[in-house]
Amino acid sequence: MVDEVILLGYWPSTFGVRTRIALEEKDIKFDYREQDLFNKSSLLLEMNPVHKKIPVLIHNGKPVCESLIQVEYIDETWPGKIPLLPSDPYQRDQAKFWGDFIDKMVPGLVRLMWGAKGEEQEAGKKEFIEMLKTVESELGDKTYFGGEAFGYVDIALIGYYCWFDAFEKYGNFSIEAECPKIIAWAKSCMKRDSVAKSLPDSEKVTELVPELKKKWLCLKSL
Repeated sequence: MVDEVILLGYWPSTFGVRTRIALEEKDIKFDYREQDLFNKSSLLLEMNPVHKKIPVLIHNGKPVCESLIQVEYIDETWPGKIPLLPSDPYQRDQAKFWGDFIDKMVPGLVRLMWGAKGEEQEAGKKEFIEMLKTVESELGDKTYFGGEAFGYVDIALIGYYCWFDAFEKYGNFSIEAECPKIIAWAKSCMKRDSVAKSLPDSEKVTELVPELKKKWLCLKSL
């Protein structure tokens, strides 16, 4: 039986990128279906009735929600390819810890990007930079977070890279000045076909921000 793999996503999503990269790393063919987050499709609502969010991975008709869960699912479902998570239980749990930590950067980014001004925006920027520096300290001088092996933690973080220009523009700071090793790591990741094919163009993301901010503020006012 040939696997039917469908991915519901939204092109600038940092989370949807994770699933695309994992599928590309495993060389799994999939049908990507772009979603309008402001006019959600019946398929998205059917496949993720709880959160109604992307990404949704649909494997032979069965939905898997939440991007990091999807990465783990892909690794377990197609184990014969390049492993994304370590086999050692401790190292595996450490990778999942850092994936969860990276997701905790989102609240600071929300305050930085979406409508906050003055002290609130500065607080968001400070929180993001501090957390990114913590992640950088875990990376150290390694090529990837797993050493020489690209994997789960790299996938968890690299989706943010296409948003770095937007973060810098609207936050008025330099990520490279604050976290040079993260930028060097990101450039190494971009040399991988799976990453280069999956990440959207950063200029297009930055150009989209005013429209997204407008929609975000409209939703907050409802």
